[in-house]
Amino acid sequence: MYAIIETGGKQYRVEEGERIRVEKLAAEPGEVVEFTPLFLGGEGTKVGTPAVEGAKVVAEVVGQGLGKKLLVEKFKAKVNYHRKKGHRQPYTELLIKEIRG
Repeated sequence: MYAIIETGGKQYRVEEGERIRVEKLAAEPGEVVEFTPLFLGGEGTKVGTPAVEGAKVVAEVVGQGLGKKLLVEKFKAKVNYHRKKGHRQPYTELLIKEIRG
């Protein structure tokens, strides 16, 4: 069975036992987080409007971190203008414990 959840303005397809990285959540490592799925797939498919009634996805926060460094560079020709800036997006790593539905 799999589910589609929404967090941080993005949608993720998850299965039990899977580890995913989502936008940073205000939760400490070891905490349990619940999501309401938009879609449940597998043997019996259920589509929510907008979410599936009575269904839950339970996940445990494994850790917080920063993603790979991205370089943002600005350049203007003929005026000797260069700017380089780095960015590391924060994330929360989740372990999907259970899909109820």
